[in-house]
Amino acid sequence: MNWRKSSRSGSGPRECVELAIGEAATYIRDTKDRDGGTLRVNQRAWAGFLDDVKAGRFDR
Repeated sequence: MNWRKSSRSGSGPRECVELAIGEAATYIRDTKDRDGGTLRVNQRAWAGFLDDVKAGRFDR
């Protein structure tokens, strides 16, 4: 998989997320703990999540 650091990740040691985009899913992992597990999300759910983020539905 072609992993890339999220453009929204901070430069500090506590805010590192990597993404790999596949044909059927998006994969997410913690840069600091690459062997600690990977979250797999289907493309439709990922697109919905991004829409919600862009709409500000997760603002505090």
